[in-house]
Amino acid sequence: MRAEPDIRVEPAGLEVLSANRSLLQSRFWAEFRRQLGWEPRAFACRGGGSDFSLLVLVRPLPLRQRLAYAPHGPEVPNQEQENGPFLAALAAALRPHLVECLFLRYDLPWALRPEGEGGLRASGLPQAPLDIQPPDTVILDLGYEAESLLAAMKAKTRYNIGLAAKKGVRVEEGGAADLPAWYELYRETARRDRITLHDFDYYRRQFEFAQERGAGGAAGDEAGVKPGLSAGLHPELKLLLARHDGDLLAGIIVALHGRAATYLYGASSDAKRNLMPAYALQWEAIRLARRRGCLTYDLFGIPPSPDPAPPMHGLYRFKTGFGGRVVNRQGCWDFPYRRAGYAGYAAAERTRSWYYRRFRKR
Repeated sequence: MRAEPDIRVEPAGLEVLSANRSLLQSRFWAEFRRQLGWEPRAFACRGGGSDFSLLVLVRPLPLRQRLAYAPHGPEVPNQEQENGPFLAALAAALRPHLVECLFLRYDLPWALRPEGEGGLRASGLPQAPLDIQPPDTVILDLGYEAESLLAAMKAKTRYNIGLAAKKGVRVEEGGAADLPAWYELYRETARRDRITLHDFDYYRRQFEFAQERGAGGAAGDEAGVKPGLSAGLHPELKLLLARHDGDLLAGIIVALHGRAATYLYGASSDAKRNLMPAYALQWEAIRLARRRGCLTYDLFGIPPSPDPAPPMHGLYRFKTGFGGRVVNRQGCWDFPYRRAGYAGYAAAERTRSWYYRRFRKR
C-alpha cells in the first residue's frame, strides 16, 4: 500500500510570497484581494521533495460559512509525484488552519498529467463546477529578436500588425486618468461578446494599487533581453491604448511581474475594427515586455481546443496567431472539508455556471 505524502505547513507572513513566479501567488495579489474583502493567508510548506510557499484566499459565504481558494497554487518545482495524493495530503495539512472553511479550491498551475482527472477524483477531489482563472492559454517565449517573433506568427497576424501601422493606428501608454474611457470600451465589449465584468472601481483600485507600490524597472534595449528588470515585489500594470485620428479604438491592461508578462484585460470599440487595433496593441505589449526584461508573455485564456463550434473560437484564432505554445492546465479542483455543505454550494454554483455559459451566451 502506497504511503501518503508527508506534507508540513506553517502559517507565514505575506513576505514569504515575494519570490513566487506567478502573479496570482504574489504578495501583490494577496494585498489587493484583501482590499476586496478576501482574507489572505500565506503558508510555508514542505513536501514533494521541495519547499514552497502557498497563498490561500478566504472569503465569507452565506450562513457563516467560508471558502478557501489557492489561485494558481501550489507552485511546486519539479512536481513529479502523483497529483491526487499530493493535493489531498496538502489539503489535510492545511485543514487545522482553515477550520471554518467548507472546502479548499485549488486553481492548479500544472499542465495536464498522464493520470488525468481520474487520479484527482480517486483522492477525493471533485472537479469544481467552474474554473476561476482560464486553464488554457498561449505563452510566448520572448528570448528572441523581434524579427524572429514576427516570423513565428501566422501570416495573417503579421499582415494585420502591418495593416494597423500602415493605416495610422498608434499605440500609446495611458494612465489612471484614461481608465474611465477604457472602461466604457470594456462595457461595449461585454455587451457585444456577452461576458461579465467587474464594476469600474475594481479596475481603478487594481491599477492605482500597483502604481502606488511601483515595481520599478528601467526600459532596456529592445535589441537585447535584460532579464529581471521587472523583478520587484509588485507588478507594473500597463494600460496601452490604440487610437486613430483621435478616436480611441481599443485598450489592454498588461501586468509585468518578474520575468513574466501577462495580458489581463482587453476592450475594443465596434468602430473601425477593420483597422486591426487589437493586433497593434498585442504587438506593442510584446515589445514592451521584452524591453522590461520579461522572458514570457502569457495571452491568458483561450478555448481548450481549436474546435470551430464553440462561440469563442475567434479568440482561439486570434491568440494562437501570435505563435507561442498552447498550455492546457488542470483548472479548478476542490477538496471538501464538510461534504454535506460543500454539495449544496456546488449545486448552486453549477446552476450559476450553466446560466452564464449556456443561457447568457445565446
